[in-house]
Amino acid sequence: MMRGRTIFAALIALAVVATACGGAGSGTSGGTARPDVTVGSTNFYEQLTLGELYAQILEANGYKVTRKFNLGNREIVQPALESGQIDVDAEYLATLLAFVDKDGKIAKPTTDPKETQAGLQKALDAKNLTVLDPAAATDQNGFVVTKATADSKSLKKLSDLAPVAKDMILGGPPECPQRPFCALGLKNTYGLTFKDFKPLDAGGPLTVAALDGKQIDVGLLFTSDPSIVAKNFVLLDDDKHLQLADNIAPVVRNAVLQKDDGTLKRLLNSISAKLSQSELNDMNKQVAVDKKDSKDVAAAWLKKQGLIK
Repeated sequence: MMRGRTIFAALIALAVVATACGGAGSGTSGGTARPDVTVGSTNFYEQLTLGELYAQILEANGYKVTRKFNLGNREIVQPALESGQIDVDAEYLATLLAFVDKDGKIAKPTTDPKETQAGLQKALDAKNLTVLDPAAATDQNGFVVTKATADSKSLKKLSDLAPVAKDMILGGPPECPQRPFCALGLKNTYGLTFKDFKPLDAGGPLTVAALDGKQIDVGLLFTSDPSIVAKNFVLLDDDKHLQLADNIAPVVRNAVLQKDDGTLKRLLNSISAKLSQSELNDMNKQVAVDKKDSKDVAAAWLKKQGLIK
């Protein structure tokens, strides 16, 4: 959308400034105005829950929140954020950096969350957006085993596979053997060579069923897959950092942060500080498997963490 240079646009801009200076926003705390906030999300269950976490903690602290969830994919949501149709959403560090800086001219994603966050911020500066603190929770490639396999072979992290991989079957998407973040990466980063590879799907039901049915020993799933909790699988820690850092973090319009007194940033960061991988996976399981409402799941989690009353 083009930014108009008409008198009408100028008058609107003046009106916005006047409103902000006059204490716009719904709710106050200690006399400080709270800007209205529109929380957006893409169109899958994890995003709806994350959107609810952000919306509910803000509402509990005097912000008037509008929800614009299920907008579509990143190609829809990111422009909505940049244009001001929404003010905040939950993002994934490495994926968003690759999206907004497709040529890698500003920064490239790495396996380090802080480094990737810093690179993403450089890419977002020109878009007047700020990425806040990342959570420990991610949604990226992960390798899982059954609880029985983990117990019998003392597996907690990927490097633990080194003495036993030669006797195990790896399952994943058909392209896994040639992918740097799948079998090829496991070999180059961890020195792992498996007895066999079984082509299945990209972290989907075929892989879950093959693990559950003992057709494979190690399977590629996404780290926040609800079946990890539902099936009591063990997600092996990526201790040598093969995967790019796709930690979850709030991205907020600078225009909203500038109207605020720092409370909004503090509140959203408080969610990131508590959001571990196991906590996210448990919420995803409640929504996707147990069919609970994202709003109720988010409220229960915020209360459990002491973030709202």
